[in-house]
Amino acid sequence: MPSTSLRDIAYDPNAATLDVTFISSGRRYRYFDVSFDEYDALLHASSKGAYFNRTIKPHHEYALVFPAGRSSLAPFLRP
Repeated sequence: MPSTSLRDIAYDPNAATLDVTFISSGRRYRYFDVSFDEYDALLHASSKGAYFNRTIKPHHEYALVFPAGRSSLAPFLRP
């Protein structure tokens, strides 16, 4: 899963959530209502960061996932 902007990606098909950790900040975000097709296209994109910024980030609600030891999510609204 080489990418210059995304450290790792995890998808939960039952919840339709996509978790993404960014290399630059180390922050992990959860994106909601992401289809399997969107996830699959992200995995196969030649530029995962560009695909993510164009297709997922502007179209899905998301929340910051706190580091280990904290179990809550802090909601963020799309700009």
